[in-house]
Amino acid sequence: MLQVAINGYGTIGKRVADAVREQPDMEVLGVAKTRPNFEAETAIDKGFPLYAAVEEREHLFDEAGLEIAGPVEDLVDEADVVVDATPSGIGAQNKELYEEYDTPALYQGGEDADLVDVSFNARSNFADAADADHVRVVSCNTTGLSRVISPLREAYGVEKVRATLVRRGGDPGQTDRGPINDILPNPVTIPSHHGPDVETIFPDLDIDTLGMKVPATQMHMHSLNVTLEEEVDADDVRELFADESRLFLIPERMNIDGSGKLKEYALDAGRPRGDLWENCIWEESISTVGNDLYLFQGIHQESDVVPENVDAIRAVTGSADAEESIERTNETLGIGL
Repeated sequence: MLQVAINGYGTIGKRVADAVREQPDMEVLGVAKTRPNFEAETAIDKGFPLYAAVEEREHLFDEAGLEIAGPVEDLVDEADVVVDATPSGIGAQNKELYEEYDTPALYQGGEDADLVDVSFNARSNFADAADADHVRVVSCNTTGLSRVISPLREAYGVEKVRATLVRRGGDPGQTDRGPINDILPNPVTIPSHHGPDVETIFPDLDIDTLGMKVPATQMHMHSLNVTLEEEVDADDVRELFADESRLFLIPERMNIDGSGKLKEYALDAGRPRGDLWENCIWEESISTVGNDLYLFQGIHQESDVVPENVDAIRAVTGSADAEESIERTNETLGIGL
């Protein structure tokens, strides 16, 4: 049974903790927080041992009436692997801690690629993370792009990817984020950081990305144009994607015309927190002109990297190969709409 530490119990960390708990070969050893809040209380209510991430703040947990199991150093020392789900930039600061205790660490997409040995996507380069000490699970957007690009490269070859990413201004709980009443090129320069990030998974890929932020919290939206190495029929692409477990083709009959209805559907389907672990591709948007493929896909920024973190745990510990891990993760979480 793999003993998994989770440093950071926020948007991603709490979801990863719940997902790890569902795995038959893993156990949540504990979670670490920097301060007491509702998420710290939730962790205790769920039976996760709570550790203090900052020694100088341990007394705050006592004052809040929250019992802690010890400092984060104890948690890292006892773990087989640690998932760092701290805010962007903090993972880099924590790297020295993980190295001190010789504990393999997984970081999130907000960290720089040069911090780690491998940037990871389960569908695309699972084996590259075997026995690595530091692995970065790429961002929600890079995860979503990689899941589409990988089968296309295998089936048809890819000459060029052009992607426009319409990004939410902030997550539902991020009250300090924006924009409020604006549409922002983000960044104004081209490419956005997403293209180079995808190239950490596919170093030889020709990809350009543009980004913008809008006043929404639900999801990101991608408009994709992929130039393939051969002409292909749209129906063939639909069949290819239908065989991918983490791609959900939204049928026209469902009358889901945007991210709001997608989230409503996820809630009605009984998904925890209304999470959508899959890319959500509008089936009717898949179209081809010669070698060019076009589509729209929705990416739930709070959850699509969660199964990737679970698979990365198995990859770095060598406890399963890609097919075994992805199948087990999908089955335990109920992935596949």
